Amino acid sequence: MYEREERKKIIVFTGPDGSGRKSVAEAVGQTFGMEKIISFVTRLPRPGEVNGQDYHFIAHATYREMEEQGEFLESVEIDGNLYGIRSLDIENKFSHHDSVYLILNREGASILKKIYGDMVIRLFLYADRRTIEQRERSRGLAEDVIAKHLSHYDLEMSYRGSCEHAFENYDLGQTTYEITNALEQYLQRDLVDKD
Repeated sequence: MYEREERKKIIVFTGPDGSGRKSVAEAVGQTFGMEKIISFVTRLPRPGEVNGQDYHFIAHATYREMEEQGEFLESVEIDGNLYGIRSLDIENKFSHHDSVYLILNREGASILKKIYGDMVIRLFLYADRRTIEQRERSRGLAEDVIAKHLSHYDLEMSYRGSCEHAFENYDLGQTTYEITNALEQYLQRDLVDKD
């Protein structure tokens, strides 16, 4: 007889801005039926971003109030903007799902790994600098935003060796396939022979 063992996993998609984290994360999340944890941020939405779907876009003062009340599990500042994950959001999703996913930079990914340990699987996505620049231009991002992202590129790339898995992302379908195969060992091994 087989019994289901609970294996709660937090899948973190990380890597430089423009590496395709969001597209790959959504495709993989859909494949496994994982719920997305949405970060809170104090910056304005970028072209194509939707409030409540990509981020919760909130005022700086509101963010600080939530932070003072201890709502954020992790909080980081990037280029003057604050980003945070609420512990309540993770707890709520875990009450209905075994696996959740997030899209975070290296600081956020490191904080979650320290808090949750082996529950966190970090998937590092990357592409070369020129490809990232082209992707960001095609998304309609302002030149100053692209320049800021590229200024973080080397630092973000240095985090690759700290992650459980790394994937070069030039083809969405191929990368999604490779990540799905890698995650099978974490997300599908929940059947254990009890006989």
